[in-house]
Amino acid sequence: MSSLPIVAVVGRPNVGKSTLFNRIVGHRAAIVEDRARTTRDRVYGDAEWNGRRFIVVDTGGLEIHPGDPIEEKVQEQARLAINEADLIVLVVDSIVGLTPADIEAANLLRTAKSPVLVAANKADNDKRELEAAEFYSLGWEETYPISAAHGRGVADLLDAIVWGLPPESEQEVARKKRLSDAEDWARDMAAGRLDRVHDGDAEAIEMDGDSTAPGFDEEEKPVSITLVGRPNVGKSSLLNALLGEDRAIVSDIPGTTRDAIDTHLQWGRTDVVLIDTAGIRRPGRVSRGPDAERYSTMRALKAVDRADVAVLLVDAFEGLTAQDAHIAGFVAEEGRGLVIALNKWDLLAEKTDRSFDEYVVAMRRQVPFLDFAPIVSISAKTGQRCSRVLELAIDVWGERRKRVSTPELNRVLRAASLRQAPPAGKLGPPKIFYATQVAVGPPTFVFFARHANQVHFSYQRFLENQLRAEFGFDGTPIKLFFRERASARLEDRGPKKNTGGPRVRAKTAAKPSARRGTSNSTQRTTGRRKPRS
Repeated sequence: MSSLPIVAVVGRPNVGKSTLFNRIVGHRAAIVEDRARTTRDRVYGDAEWNGRRFIVVDTGGLEIHPGDPIEEKVQEQARLAINEADLIVLVVDSIVGLTPADIEAANLLRTAKSPVLVAANKADNDKRELEAAEFYSLGWEETYPISAAHGRGVADLLDAIVWGLPPESEQEVARKKRLSDAEDWARDMAAGRLDRVHDGDAEAIEMDGDSTAPGFDEEEKPVSITLVGRPNVGKSSLLNALLGEDRAIVSDIPGTTRDAIDTHLQWGRTDVVLIDTAGIRRPGRVSRGPDAERYSTMRALKAVDRADVAVLLVDAFEGLTAQDAHIAGFVAEEGRGLVIALNKWDLLAEKTDRSFDEYVVAMRRQVPFLDFAPIVSISAKTGQRCSRVLELAIDVWGERRKRVSTPELNRVLRAASLRQAPPAGKLGPPKIFYATQVAVGPPTFVFFARHANQVHFSYQRFLENQLRAEFGFDGTPIKLFFRERASARLEDRGPKKNTGGPRVRAKTAAKPSARRGTSNSTQRTTGRRKPRS
């Protein structure tokens, strides 16, 4: 990502910077609300226009004297974005017109080393486009009237952005070359212009549609790790400790972080994406809170959905709460890996060598459904064991991708069945025939059985524990599915009745007469009694 140029979107508060940011990246990556000072941290997004890729940065509103401790840190984040940008887009409001705050922001940008483009936002009609001409007085000739909400004039602005970016890096040129070669190869394959590939004197191998294009290296997806937890448990502090810089705003005031912040990190040979999220409150508090808080919670939950591993931060001083258990349960239901980090461990007084083990035992007893998740004690403020969190998360990511061969899996299944047979249900004891792994991330297994719907939850838990004891799967949930085998369904139906062929009338013996003295005699069928002689 460092090979791509950076475009910073700046301006005074409430001029539509986040709306323009979402328009450029193509989806709602930043929270938009008709209220000033909604955006706080730097929000990064990937964009592409006319074959040119670049990174867009959304920032908080530029203010010279904000008069608020959090807003002062917002200004620091905005200035950092300006310093690292290759091109700057100054957003102004064409409805309100030129304001002293716009002039102050423009004076700040005059010292920037990067070129500046002016975007007069909210120019929804021709009249407002003409009124946007007053912003030429700021001194930049590149001024574009746009409407970020409706997309009017945004294409012209993007053309100017691409034209003003620095030349493409060698990495980007090489990437485009690989993509072009792959497209040419795929086009030739579809047209049938490629012959067999010969490797020396070896037998010719026919290339099919599943083959890989020569010289094309597929880019591996980086490991996505999200930081989740209640408000004010230290998620942003942990992010800054791992990066070694003030990437996110840290404050003692709960709810400081609002957007989901994606940050790329190189950890050894592994590409990692760290996602800092807003604190997840109880649903009742979220529904009564402002819109920005509700959107923040939604972004945090979506960050869990697009992550590989979630790091749940728990305040060690307060202990595990019901909301912590609720968040952890949501992570497990989504099938994501889980690492529990006990933050603020340095605040615990009178710690001993056994304090952590006792803490873990109590937590396992409190939430037994999370016994698969590793637990580590950290201090994001001092940096104590913060790197251990990332190491465990990457290990969990590897466990989620682990595959078990079918013979090994059935060997463990047979041993488990001999140790403990499934309890009988209404239709009798279930019988598990075999199992196979059908997916990874999370590991998913299908068990074929007779009376599959009668397998009790306790036995499913027993099988899961047997799989973990044999193959590990530390930190990742396991999904077990039980399916009825076809032969077992036929056995339950019983023997098939013979309905074909000619019908044969059974021979029956003549019934003896019930009347005395009339044995082997012909019965009268008139219904009248024969008089005695």
